[in-house]
Amino acid sequence: MSTQSTFEQLYRETIPSVASLYVDPDYRRSGGTGSGFVYDDEYAITNQHVVGDADEVDFRFDDDSWGTGRVIGTDAHTDLAVVRTDDLPAAAEPLSIAERTPAPGEPVAALGNPMGLDGTITTGIVSGVNRSSPTGGGFVVPDTVQTDAAINPGNSGGPLVTLAGEVVGVNRAKAGDNIGFAISAAVVSRVVPDLVEFGQFRHPYLRVRTVDVSPTVADANDLEKPRGVLVVDAPLGPASAALRGSRRIRRLRAREVPVGGDVIVGVDGEAIDSHEELLRHLLLETRPGETIEIGLLREGRRTTEEVVLAERPDRATDPAETRVRIE
Repeated sequence: MSTQSTFEQLYRETIPSVASLYVDPDYRRSGGTGSGFVYDDEYAITNQHVVGDADEVDFRFDDDSWGTGRVIGTDAHTDLAVVRTDDLPAAAEPLSIAERTPAPGEPVAALGNPMGLDGTITTGIVSGVNRSSPTGGGFVVPDTVQTDAAINPGNSGGPLVTLAGEVVGVNRAKAGDNIGFAISAAVVSRVVPDLVEFGQFRHPYLRVRTVDVSPTVADANDLEKPRGVLVVDAPLGPASAALRGSRRIRRLRAREVPVGGDVIVGVDGEAIDSHEELLRHLLLETRPGETIEIGLLREGRRTTEEVVLAERPDRATDPAETRVRIE
């Protein structure tokens, strides 16, 4: 079977489950606000930024049937939202959420309604995984999938699917030519069940600012190799008593580099080599109130510290798990 015929079959089998979402009732003036797709017999998934503060949305499926849904749960930190409805057409079967991380180079298709154009498919590959994607609210979504499949305004909330029709991401952003991002299936599987049951997702909260240990940061801190994340500061919060932030700045290679802080190299026995890995582990493997064991390099020696995670507040200005960049 050719790639073209494979994508044609994929489109026929999946597009009935994808809808245009409208928050403004005068859809003829506003166009499609975004996209969504069927999660199970009652619920559809979309982006939080698509529904905003709306309590209800209208949607239209590929067969031109209309329905109304009630927004039952949203999470600004991961840009996910769940809509409940009794108006799903018979052909709109739930799309399965993948249980694996897609491989870079794997063919994928983005389904949705860009620019108000219903029933659109764009194709490409997975360009990368475990990316961090900033939201408009000051948060960073970890574990996003990067793709070169075209994602444009209106695609937000639609599915990114494999050739087998499994959802490996929820489309959310375009970052440039041939660069788009989708919230990973792992994040969807973690967050959406709580949105269905509780209407919200409680995020674990460490409250630290870090910088990846690059060769420059490693040299400035007399570390043997570039690995882990250096704690720049741990302001008053769950980690303030356990973690030590950097005490001074050293100028190296025309850059100002923080030095003297703890270097996080592991959490609960899992190696941490980057800021993305730290964020991913906290979101996918921990809950507020849990005690985690953080593996550290402190003044050249290995040690561990225990931290009881708090719940992340909604304030977008709070420096929660933020990365510092060395320019």
